[in-house]
Amino acid sequence: MSHIVEIRTEVRDEAAVQLACRRRNLPAPVHGEFKLFAKQATGLGVHLNEWRYPVVIDLPTGQLSYDNYQGKWGNPNELNGFLQAYAVEKASLEARKMGHTVVEKPLDDGSIRLSVMVGGAAQ
Repeated sequence: MSHIVEIRTEVRDEAAVQLACRRRNLPAPVHGEFKLFAKQATGLGVHLNEWRYPVVIDLPTGQLSYDNYQGKWGNPNELNGFLQAYAVEKASLEARKMGHTVVEKPLDDGSIRLSVMVGGAAQ
């Protein structure tokens, strides 16, 4: 039996952020205060490829602060790729915590299919 799930991503799990950064070949995230163009943001900073300013994650709220000047200071696809990697890593971590096996398959359109094996059957 197959299930389709839509996820609105809130970034709250530091371990999944670290794994997502590793998956995307990004520098390790760092806690601190970061300068964005017009303000400061405090949280877990992630430096995306070719972005002028970091994405700053407030883990307790799951919210992101960033300034890419409508794509002029950073390609939005880099953020989308990071969020996809975070969602895959978070879902995989949670499934494994429950003793399930996770199989990942990249699809031609850039999406990723996760199959969770529960008692030997994909769910």
